[in-house]
Amino acid sequence: MTERFILDVPVRWSDMDAYGHVNNARFLTLYEEARVAMFFVGARKHGLGSFEEGIVIARHEIDYLRPVDFGDPVRIEMWVSELRTASFTVSYELFDDGVLASRAQSVCVPYNLGAGHPRRLSEAEKDFLKPYFSDGGS
Repeated sequence: MTERFILDVPVRWSDMDAYGHVNNARFLTLYEEARVAMFFVGARKHGLGSFEEGIVIARHEIDYLRPVDFGDPVRIEMWVSELRTASFTVSYELFDDGVLASRAQSVCVPYNLGAGHPRRLSEAEKDFLKPYFSDGGS
């Protein structure tokens, strides 16, 4: 069974729109907080700091399944649904009060910020990602 990286992310008042729901664009912020926790904090716990040197997003895709209201934190579950030589796709599910509210994917590209260009995944990075890899998504 594939591991999922799971994080509870608080919903802030500033995430809300005029209708009293989390603004569609703020879903990206919630997903970003979970992704940063996985690739910076989670990877660092495994002795891996290279993701902190640069990852850029090549693509985002979001499906909104139901509105999310202000209140308790949302739970975001993440896994890697595609693993390539120089990119990987992170898939997400966002749960509000235990109910699936959104699905998303981000294509992530390791990036050498100093040189200003994409780079290949290192073997250590691939080893970190492999337990989270599932081409079936769940």
